[in-house]
Amino acid sequence: MSAFTVAAVAPRAVAAPRRPFVAAKSRRAAAPVRRAVLESAPVSSGKDFEPEPDLELSDLTAISPIDGRYGAKIKILRASFSEYALVRARVIVEVRWLQKLASIPQITEVPPLSEDANAFLEKFLADFSPADAAEVKKVERTTNHDVKAVEYVIKDRLVQHPELKSIMEFTHFACTSEDINNLSHALMLRSGVDSILPFMDEIIDVIVGKATEEAETPMMSRTHGQPASPTTLGKEFANVAYRLARQRAQMGKVPLYGKMAGAVGNYNAHMSAYPDVDWQRVAEEFVTSLGLTFQPYVTQIEPHDYMAELFNCVQRFNTIVLDLDRDIWSYISIGYFKQKTVAGEVGSSTMPHKVNPIDFENSEGNIGMANAMFEHLSAKLPVSRWQRDLTDSTVLRNMGVGFGYSLIAYQSTLKGLGKLETNAAAMAADLDCNWEVLAEPIQTVMRRHDIEKPYEKLKELTRGRRVDRDGMREFVQKLEMPEESKQRLMDMTPATYIGNATAQALDIVAKIKAL
Repeated sequence: MSAFTVAAVAPRAVAAPRRPFVAAKSRRAAAPVRRAVLESAPVSSGKDFEPEPDLELSDLTAISPIDGRYGAKIKILRASFSEYALVRARVIVEVRWLQKLASIPQITEVPPLSEDANAFLEKFLADFSPADAAEVKKVERTTNHDVKAVEYVIKDRLVQHPELKSIMEFTHFACTSEDINNLSHALMLRSGVDSILPFMDEIIDVIVGKATEEAETPMMSRTHGQPASPTTLGKEFANVAYRLARQRAQMGKVPLYGKMAGAVGNYNAHMSAYPDVDWQRVAEEFVTSLGLTFQPYVTQIEPHDYMAELFNCVQRFNTIVLDLDRDIWSYISIGYFKQKTVAGEVGSSTMPHKVNPIDFENSEGNIGMANAMFEHLSAKLPVSRWQRDLTDSTVLRNMGVGFGYSLIAYQSTLKGLGKLETNAAAMAADLDCNWEVLAEPIQTVMRRHDIEKPYEKLKELTRGRRVDRDGMREFVQKLEMPEESKQRLMDMTPATYIGNATAQALDIVAKIKAL
């Protein structure tokens, strides 16, 4: 039998009518019959879904859907957040630190590197591959220490060059592992953010496009789920675009910090060997040379506060996308949008007519996963016992998970937006069925002309009732106010009562540029 063969299921027996009382003797007599029925029914052996050991990793066997089902969608993040990416970043930091030491005059044991030595190091970095990272992992199986394994592999390369061989013991000089790790994680974050920003920008651009295209398309607003003052579809898209653009701008303002201050942040080891070197200045020069911002006050670790700031920005951006997903989902359900069908796609396994808003639902689900990860990262990473505990190490390996789920969500939202077709006729029909929304402008104009109890009169006319065009006009006609004001109210319709919504929608590009 195949591992996925489903055992036959016996037909469900129809229960006999209940009896008020069955004698014990009768129950005992019936027991063998019941046992016979149960024994005759096919029963699963429990081995239908036994695991197959040692499956090779693939899209089908990956435990996480990020690397499995959605692997093709997030592959651009592998170069930023994979184990290979972490090993490569560590190698870069270690080599750059050795080059920095060679530039410090007081460290005579590490003289300035020759052009040939620097070229050797640059080639080593440029050619570093997954195979080299695998060598590091092999060494780690012996050292049981990931950063020490990196140091040993680098030394193995340095012995191949006479000049570098003579200084190879200055690899990892005065460093704690976290000196290497914090800079590596910052480099990884910079790379990962650079990969994901174009998708954020594309979402904003698409929504801005819809804001301007639909700037004049009138639409019923809904507050508390009930009809409210009309707006335009474009203005509602503009709301979302501006919110997203603001968070996108905030992300660009979060500095990525780094440190190189030794075991507890005081340059103890550095100063014990070379007390005449201004090590804090050297550390600042080194950190900034990597394109990062120097963190002057640290313990063994860079405190990770900037990471929390960055992750919170992404989380807020995601929450706004989720808000959009849900609103579009709802507008589809009431007919404001149609969805373009794709030949060959199936909406339901049993209902052939269905065209479900699956892209927005997929985005919503993946944003939930992303934000749960970012929430934990933001809460956990700034907290470390005394000068350092190791709880951040395993958590930091999951940075890419939050970005991965986010990237999946962004692509789903973009796909869904690309399928939308505005159903202006449905929006117009909805507006025409809700003339009572004009109670607001009518009572407001009545206030201007000092008509007694304007709100109360409109409340009596409209609250909980459907009022048509004729009913509203009849009410206005009886009002004692200047004819000009009365005529303006008579000419007003739900579709024209949109305030400055059109202007706001058309102004969105300028407003975003000003951020």
